Amino acid sequence: MLEQAIKDQLKTVFGNLKSNFTLQVNADENHSQKKELIELLDEVASCSDKITTQVNDGDDLSFRIFKEDKPLNIIFRAIPTGHEFSSLLAAILNADGIGKNLPDEVIAKRIENLNGKIELKSYISLTCTNCPEVVQSLNVMSLINPNISHQIIDGAINQEEVEQLQIQAVPTVYANGEQLHVGRSSLGELLNKLEKLVGSDENAEPLTIHKKYDVAIVGGGPAGVSAAVYSARKGFSVAIIAEKVGGQVTETVSIENMISIPQTTGSQLSANLMSHLKDYPIDVLENRLVEEVEIIDGYKQLKTSLGEVITTPAMIIATGASWRKLGVPGEDQYIGSGVAFCTHCDGPFYKNKKVVVIGGGNSGLEAAIDLSSIASEVTVFEFMDELKGDQVLQDKLKSLSNVKILTGIETKHIEGDGQKVTGIKYKKRNTEEEKFLDVDGVFVQIGLKPNSHVFADIVKTNRMGEIEIDAACRTNTAGIYAAGDVSVVPYKQIVVAMGEGSKAALSAFEDNIKNLQLAN
Repeated sequence: MLEQAIKDQLKTVFGNLKSNFTLQVNADENHSQKKELIELLDEVASCSDKITTQVNDGDDLSFRIFKEDKPLNIIFRAIPTGHEFSSLLAAILNADGIGKNLPDEVIAKRIENLNGKIELKSYISLTCTNCPEVVQSLNVMSLINPNISHQIIDGAINQEEVEQLQIQAVPTVYANGEQLHVGRSSLGELLNKLEKLVGSDENAEPLTIHKKYDVAIVGGGPAGVSAAVYSARKGFSVAIIAEKVGGQVTETVSIENMISIPQTTGSQLSANLMSHLKDYPIDVLENRLVEEVEIIDGYKQLKTSLGEVITTPAMIIATGASWRKLGVPGEDQYIGSGVAFCTHCDGPFYKNKKVVVIGGGNSGLEAAIDLSSIASEVTVFEFMDELKGDQVLQDKLKSLSNVKILTGIETKHIEGDGQKVTGIKYKKRNTEEEKFLDVDGVFVQIGLKPNSHVFADIVKTNRMGEIEIDAACRTNTAGIYAAGDVSVVPYKQIVVAMGEGSKAALSAFEDNIKNLQLAN
């Protein structure tokens, strides 16, 4: 099941294990995938003398990790291949205290302070690129707080349960039987939602942390990481503040235009970005957002979602962009129940069903092409009178028999029965005629919006919300720079963002030498 090259890598990864681990399988002897699960875990165990497997009779198909004969509060009701293989490895390494995604002191303390028993369930798909981050975040919580348990449930194996809950998107997270979250998320966001749901220990001592840096970079994508590395190489004290290193890149399945790297994936590139950061004395503050920025005597004072206060003369904004929503009735109500943004993650839920893709640019056309092999019918809505995507994609789309293209269309309303999407109301712009289309799913692909709202009062932005910069990434405010997709720089590409990040750092260095960062 595992290639020899992967086994060789596992032997290296597990080489520093200090504790003994048992992968205990509990499976119905007649389960059709029992053999597959045992084979996978046996091969993982063969890569370390610290790991063994054990097989017991059970009611379904699952396995649990034991550390020194004590069970972890993590149960896999899945065969963790595909994207979830990394979740199995991370669970073992984190339990041993040597994992790379263990949170800092502030996050760990908040997890410890959560109230009461919390039973978490995450419903996932092995093809979902967004699921591993959610799974691994919840696993980390269960390792830090003994009152938290987590089940990872593969919808393909547990179809009856998924259908009963009417789940139509992954990952979907339940906490104590109540839906907590749907879709991509970070440890920080999930923790915020849990705190609102169950509360925190009121008697816990608050952690108020004040830190000072020469340069603070907001955002952990290619632009932010490039800025951090270049700043550190200039001898600055540097912090990078982000929900997650990698940013929007982590959602990219395949990357084939990184010069000198013929092919990679978003998750691999994100891992490489983090690895590069760790080569330098950079404080990586993940799982938080910058919620407020003040300028006091020229210094930029950043307040994070965790209550930290960071002071710096130089701030580089590299917060990137996020999926743009339609803003029509029904959209927010049915996110995760028929409204989706990621075809790779949620497409499999629409096998032999009818879907609409809204957006005629490259992302929309690519989404429609992907869905054409899954859904029975795919309809593309484009607001303009012509598709905007590359001609090669248009030609491919027009060759598909189950795809219909409608241009000059304005989406008016996404309708449902209270639990899932049932149709979409739209208007033909040239005739003002309104129509209704029966569909099971709506995939929104209308581009990205810059994540600049927190900074809108201190730097100049254009009507699209992009931060205006000069050729050297300087904004209109002394000591504040912007780089990558959040700025007006044309061509939102990874290589462009990396170059812009380095430019911003070099500009900050030059302004530091000239004492320009604190100018009023």
